[in-house]
This record gives sequence, C-alpha cells and structure tokens, in this order.
Amino acid sequence: MRLFRTPAIAVVAATVLLSACGTTEEPSAGSSSASGSTAEGPVSVTDARGEKLELDQPAEKVVGLEWSDLEMLVTLGVMPVGAADINGYSNWVKAAPLDESVKDVGTRQEPSVDSIVALEPDLVIAHADRDQKLIEQLDEYVPVLVMQATDASDNIGQMKQNVETIATTVGKEDKAADVLADFDANLAEGRDALAEAGVAGEQFAMADGWQDGSSIAIRMFGKGSLLSDIAVEMGLENAWTGKVDEWGLAQTDVEGLGTLGDVHFFYNANESDVDVFGEGLAKNAIWTSKPFVKDGKLYEIDEGTWTFGGPLSCEQFIDFVVKTLAS
Repeated sequence: MRLFRTPAIAVVAATVLLSACGTTEEPSAGSSSASGSTAEGPVSVTDARGEKLELDQPAEKVVGLEWSDLEMLVTLGVMPVGAADINGYSNWVKAAPLDESVKDVGTRQEPSVDSIVALEPDLVIAHADRDQKLIEQLDEYVPVLVMQATDASDNIGQMKQNVETIATTVGKEDKAADVLADFDANLAEGRDALAEAGVAGEQFAMADGWQDGSSIAIRMFGKGSLLSDIAVEMGLENAWTGKVDEWGLAQTDVEGLGTLGDVHFFYNANESDVDVFGEGLAKNAIWTSKPFVKDGKLYEIDEGTWTFGGPLSCEQFIDFVVKTLAS
C-alpha cells in the first residue's frame, strides 16, 4: 500500500473531524430534568486522567467541548449551556440537535477559557487527547471531567462507558440504562435483519475523503474504528486490513484501495464541498474499475451521521446499513 502524501489535506481532515429521532420538545439549556428523573446527592467519578471528580450535586449547567459528549448529554435529556463549534456540530451531528439557547465557546481545537468560565458551569467535559494546558487552565476555575475518546480494542464498550460516566455526573443513570438498552436492541435487530436478508458474512469497506484541486485524500475506517465495530457486530466483515491509528483510521489514496474487491463500500460525504466518491473520482480509471463501483455497491451514509458519536449516531448507522443491504 502506498500512503497518500498531501499534508494540506491531511491537516484539513484532522481539523474538521478529530480535532470531526429526538423528542418533540427539547430540553432548555442547563436543564437536567427535562427527560426522566434526576438523581440527587453527591457525585463521585474517576475520569480518564485517573483523577476523582466530586460534586455536591449532579451537574445541571454543563459545557461540552467534544461533539460525542454533547450528543450524549442531549440524549440523556441535558441541554448544555455551552458547546464548542456549534455550527460544525449542527452540520455533522443530526441525531441530537442543540437548541438556540446553547452558547458557542469557540472551536474544539481552541475553545475560549473566558467564554467557558463566564457561563459559570457546574461541569466542563473535555477529552484526554486535547491540549493538556487547556485542561489545566480550566481546572483552576471549574470542575473538569476528562473523557477517553477512543479505545481501538473496544470502541463500542468505550462509548457505553462514556455514556454511563456522563450520566453519573448529571444524575441520569436511569436514562442511560434505557438509552443503552435501546442501542443494544437496535443492534440486535440490525444483525437479525442482515442475516434474514442473506448478507451476513459479506465484506464491507468504509471511508471518508477530501479533495483539494486534483489531489484526493481517502481515510479508511479499519478495525477498531467505532462504526466498523458496529458493522462487524451486525455480522459483516471489514475488508480493509491496512495499518490503522489509535482511532482505527488509515489515510491512503486510490491506488491504496487495490486490495478491495467485491465489497459493500460505505462512504461519508456530509458537508464536504465535493462528493469525493460519488463525483470527484468519477473519471478516475482505477476507481471506476473497482468491482464495488461497477456493481453499484457504493453507498453514501446518511448526512449528519457522526462517525465518532454516541448511541443515537450509532443507531443512525445501523438503520442505514439495514436500509441499504436488507431492504
């Protein structure tokens, strides 16, 4: 496999993504009682740093600096008072929309400490792979819960653990149990649907991509990426066997897809300026010669499905796979 060497595109990809069925009435910002009962009393959890976070009461005014955590908060019935990159979240995460009262506190890469502190939150949720200096600055003013963003050995388990940890800090353990039970049921139903359709055991590949002029970067979702793990649990087999990073991702180019044959190819275009797989590669002879392109096994994932999200984003993907392969 020849790795694609286009630093500018790689920076854009990392910046956008990694650095990238609701109710009829949404909860207002800062409310932790809009969906189900809220536990009371002291809270004690150990975060990804190994540090113990202790609160006198479950947090009600919460700021989220990562989209997966924001999705989980809203899913649990807690509308945050502040969020990083609200416009980006609104484009990429359709499963759990934020309401207009939520204040933007800057980018996920460089959120504003002043904006966060001004909201007087009970809790700020951050990720361990972000700037440690930022976390140290926030620690001086507000309680900070640091989450582990990914675990390539068990990303589904890590996602569930994050839901439960956040639920504990906001007093929503009962709601979390319901959310995760619904997720498990949806996953089981999806597995059964693929088996009934006779596609269990078939191979898939999954990617997103970016185009800069004539240069195209492709990022494969390999073993250990969250949605790959979901598809495998549904009974499919990931055909991408190349080396991946700690997120289960690998950057390549069209030539690097040479090992992929008769697979179901899922891709995420979302808010990209160019649909790389549907349009950008349409005249590329290597791409158009691929069996999955010639046989019409090229499927665009529903827009707004966050590929690093929580239970609702995962269920969006499950529903997409069932709709695509078993309908």
